[in-house]
Amino acid sequence: MTGSVELGDDVRSHDVAVTDTVDVEVVRRTPNGWRVGTDQNGHETPDLVSAMVLADLLTAEAGTGRPRTQAPGRAPEGASEVERLRHTITQLEHALHSRVVVEQAIGVLAERHTMPPREAFERLRSSARSRGRKVAELAQDVVESSTSPLTVLPDELTTG
Repeated sequence: MTGSVELGDDVRSHDVAVTDTVDVEVVRRTPNGWRVGTDQNGHETPDLVSAMVLADLLTAEAGTGRPRTQAPGRAPEGASEVERLRHTITQLEHALHSRVVVEQAIGVLAERHTMPPREAFERLRSSARSRGRKVAELAQDVVESSTSPLTVLPDELTTG
């Protein structure tokens, strides 16, 4: 449950506050990348939690609920430089969205099966390969399964 909270002087206008009934997390850009804030004892949030929070924020920023789309192919023959650049942007946006979904799926699997993120990725990749599916497509199913019990996953992704 989210709510409003009085934030301290160290929170800047471009920071994002994520709250629940117990803790407040502030997501801020630092010279070393994005960081999820510290707890009340000054300890930084673990990397996996940070990755999940950032993936959620990126997904929201990219527009949640986007329908599954095919990866854009090559730019058409004879396309102008501007058209090729626009096509490249579309390809990069698709790749970023796919990466965010895969990272979210890794987080879901790691939490669900209490395993390291690397092992969760290996399991996701192995399952996709054995079924002739793309990792990003199966990752989307894993993410959907976290909110929809009707989403069916392969056995190796549902059992520990």
